[in-house]
Amino acid sequence: MVSRVIPVEDFDLVIFGGTGDLARRKIFPGLYRRFIDEQMPKTARIIGAARSDLTRVVFQKMIEAALLEFLDPKSQNPVHIKAFLKQVDYLCVEAQGDGGWTGLKGLMRAGVVQAFYLSVAPALFGDIAQRLLSYRIADTQSRIVVEKPFGRDLKTANNLNQVLAQHFDEGQIYRIDHYLGKETVQNLMAVRFANILFEPLWNNHYIDNVQITVAETVSVDGRGAYYDTSGAMRDMVQNHLMQLLCLIAMEPPYGFTPDAVRDEKLKVIRALNPVATADIVRGQYSGRGGKGSYLNHCENPDSTTESFVAMKVDIANWRWKGTPFYLRTGKCLRARTSEIAITFRQPPHSIFGAETGAHENVLSIRLQPNEGMNLMVMIKEPGPGGMRLTEVPLDMSFAEALGDEGANIPDAYERLIMDVIRGNQTLFMRGDEVEAAWAWTDPIIARWEARADRPKPYEIGSSGPEDAMMLLHKDGRRWREIKE
Repeated sequence: MVSRVIPVEDFDLVIFGGTGDLARRKIFPGLYRRFIDEQMPKTARIIGAARSDLTRVVFQKMIEAALLEFLDPKSQNPVHIKAFLKQVDYLCVEAQGDGGWTGLKGLMRAGVVQAFYLSVAPALFGDIAQRLLSYRIADTQSRIVVEKPFGRDLKTANNLNQVLAQHFDEGQIYRIDHYLGKETVQNLMAVRFANILFEPLWNNHYIDNVQITVAETVSVDGRGAYYDTSGAMRDMVQNHLMQLLCLIAMEPPYGFTPDAVRDEKLKVIRALNPVATADIVRGQYSGRGGKGSYLNHCENPDSTTESFVAMKVDIANWRWKGTPFYLRTGKCLRARTSEIAITFRQPPHSIFGAETGAHENVLSIRLQPNEGMNLMVMIKEPGPGGMRLTEVPLDMSFAEALGDEGANIPDAYERLIMDVIRGNQTLFMRGDEVEAAWAWTDPIIARWEARADRPKPYEIGSSGPEDAMMLLHKDGRRWREIKE
């Protein structure tokens, strides 16, 4: 297939926190991949900014080491890396002081897109935003990118929105949720709204339930102190799983434009019913086979923070009333996988008789690994001896279906950063959307904090607590198996 990569305008991108883990693991490798695909202009500049007193050469060597560590070996072309690093600069800047800001102003060019990526703690957002304006580095055309966590409750999220709004218009603020940059997530919209096949069936008359699973095999070891202040609900459900739920449940927008899409997502969040206590299961992984438990990793023997959460969610609108959405995420589970599974209702009458059994069509959308889609359908089992039905998959792996393009799917950060340069906010969260998500999440967290109940233990390498299995069993359903 012929590549349709479209170059972006010339730009200056400043990455605050340029020496940090996110910049090394995701941002710079993503920019390099856009560079070798010839999407970045050769005059574009990437400026790392941090408090470390480094020279440009030392910083470039740091980025080179990061590229060699985190890139696929097939992408590690020494000539390309050398050319990419020529576009990388560095400046020591004090986020809460005056050092470096005059120098940064001197580096910025007029007449190009100016974007500022705040890969720093949220507590520094206001300081950096204020200095970008007071030193006349940013203007009304500049774009500012902020990472999650965007607050830890409605109050703090509201405060962050107010701080940013003091310095920038909403149209200049790009709140990243990297799940929205995943190719399969965007394909979910394409499947729904570019094919008449699914839309007539996309409602409570034909869909029995929806399951969203984001399972991780990693523990919180090494970041336990941070994670213990958030937990699975704040770290995953309030943002990543919420966004996936919105894309499945939203009404068709009038167009694929930023506010049209985000307006419809906001309607879904506001239609979410409060979740009953009986419809939530919290878990915390225990040690197994010499591996430490959550309590070991967070270094807090009395912690009641959850590393796993499962819940049943209902949407109070005409399209989805009576169709439950089951959300599940956790650490130290059996396999690393992210999947959306839409289970359709059974036919109202089987002409083949009870002996053929009950069967369901399931559309599964795999976000990771092996991105793609799979639709289970019923066919006749080959051979004589009567009508016997069996399930077979209509399977589309992007890597197989799209050849070289499918095997070279851009990382989420690659797409999102280029969207910032293009000025396209469709895949970024709006301020009122973030606040609505926290307004739904806060009462859930407040209830279990008031009860001080302990999460249910589950073994490392399992599918989570047994109580999570019962969450579906009491409805006569089962979770889909967590597998690679």
